[in-house]
Amino acid sequence: MKKIQSLVGMSALVFSLAACSTVSESMGSPELTPIQNPQRITGLVPVSTPLPAALPQDQSPNSLWRTGARSFFKDQRASTIGDILTVEIDITDTASLSNSTSTSRTGNQSASIDGLFGLEAPLERALPGAGSLGTGLGASSDTSSQGIGSVNRQENISLTVAAVITDVLPNGNFVIAGSQEVKVNAEVRELIVSGIIRPADISANNTIAHTQMAEARISYGGRGDLSVIQRPRYGQRVAERILPF
Repeated sequence: MKKIQSLVGMSALVFSLAACSTVSESMGSPELTPIQNPQRITGLVPVSTPLPAALPQDQSPNSLWRTGARSFFKDQRASTIGDILTVEIDITDTASLSNSTSTSRTGNQSASIDGLFGLEAPLERALPGAGSLGTGLGASSDTSSQGIGSVNRQENISLTVAAVITDVLPNGNFVIAGSQEVKVNAEVRELIVSGIIRPADISANNTIAHTQMAEARISYGGRGDLSVIQRPRYGQRVAERILPF
């Protein structure tokens, strides 16, 4: 009977551990963000930039060629709100800074009392061990500081993401925004890009480099188990903000 009870207890323990692991996996695995309007990335406030004066354009109704077209009959590049183009991100940044400062200051001051309104003799009789007045005041100070700092940073990001034209400015420039999420096991990698581009900078294969984007905003990060482990715990972050030393 005792063996049966022990077996039942072990079975219950195994089932409970399996249930706990299943719950922890479901709670620890991040979910992908639902597809949303790309305009939310750039914000609801319309983008405004300095614009040049409007210039008249020559109209040729009977011509088959259109200015800026890459195809004889039709331009395949993105040109209106809702069209998709590819943004090629290739960032290779290297920065190295080194600073060194050193300061030193030394000060020495002294003052002596030669007379005390004729009370030297009575003072010496009252205090035989006092001796002569001599130096009555002295001060000295010595301060020094030294600081050394260095920064060595190297970044290399090579990504490709599709973006959508969310707005066409009065001068013809495009406001684009796009996002991409990739989930591998319990880790989600997220890429967000937005900015302003010129239609003439879009290549024939409907791509544009990130260096040709004005007001570019590029964010690459992730969320999930690895990101949680790499970040300090809440208590440590709170302590770092509160503790003065």
